[in-house]
Amino acid sequence: MDTGSDVVWFPCTSRYLCKHCSFSSSSSSPRIQPFIPKESSSSKIIGCKNPKCSWIHQSNINCDQDCSVNSCLNQTCPPYMILYGSGTTVGIALSETLHLHGLSKPNFLVGCSVLSSHQPAGIAGFGRGLSSLPSQLGLGKFSYCLLSRRFDDDTKKSSSLVLDIEQLDSGKKTNALVYTPFVKKPKVEDKSSFSVYYYLATTFTFIAREAFEPLSDEFIRQITDYKRIKEFEDVTGLGPCFNVSDAKTVSFPELRLYFKGGADVALPVENYFAFVGGGVACLTMVTGPERVDGPGMILGSFQMQNFYVEYDLRNERLGFKQEKCK
Repeated sequence: MDTGSDVVWFPCTSRYLCKHCSFSSSSSSPRIQPFIPKESSSSKIIGCKNPKCSWIHQSNINCDQDCSVNSCLNQTCPPYMILYGSGTTVGIALSETLHLHGLSKPNFLVGCSVLSSHQPAGIAGFGRGLSSLPSQLGLGKFSYCLLSRRFDDDTKKSSSLVLDIEQLDSGKKTNALVYTPFVKKPKVEDKSSFSVYYYLATTFTFIAREAFEPLSDEFIRQITDYKRIKEFEDVTGLGPCFNVSDAKTVSFPELRLYFKGGADVALPVENYFAFVGGGVACLTMVTGPERVDGPGMILGSFQMQNFYVEYDLRNERLGFKQEKCK
């Protein structure tokens, strides 16, 4: 599930190939079976002149180029290539019937990926584009509560996801939630003003270097009871890191997020510091090169563990509150 992208895609055809991926589709390690379109009676390749072709390409497609009158009628939508922060996926657009907890949605646009790099076993795009799952289902809102993982992937519990398909146009707010309005056209205006994206598929919060360095420096300035361990920073890519092995109780400065509209949230310390081994705790936020195109900050899922998060699409606002997710 990725709130930072739109297309819903999955491994497709018996020849699906994924390089540098976290799963295997081989017979020796069958963690996922690719979808085979020819085995589904409802699968259809999207035509070039189908409006949904432009949904997945997000641009005007010239379907009349290099084709005769007859071939244009059967011309398929060009293959897509989707770029993510860590990899890519390539495939063709299909029309399928989506079955989801008793709901049946025919003519649902999906991506049939045949080649990927550095990708999970498929992505459900929950962004605000036309091809996203919420948009195609006409959702008024969706919400989730992320369980605390603490880097423990052995738990058999799953986080909850609620899809609201009611069409009631209500401006009523959910009790105890604080809200911030969606940014319509985010852009960075200066070094002290940053566009913020909330990407569930991003693990750690990303902050542009010109904002991350003052934050890191302030932690280093305020944390005087523990020794900084730079060698762990070089190994993990996280930082600053501190040796807290001799401390009876561990205390770090409070980190609070302030949002447009007056909303502010104090993060629990376990949502922004984590033990990485040897009694060393590191800040679980990252940065990149000095100049980065795109938003100045991307809130990651690790920072939102044990938070109830609501995307109120109908009223264009994001709400959240801290609670113990079950």
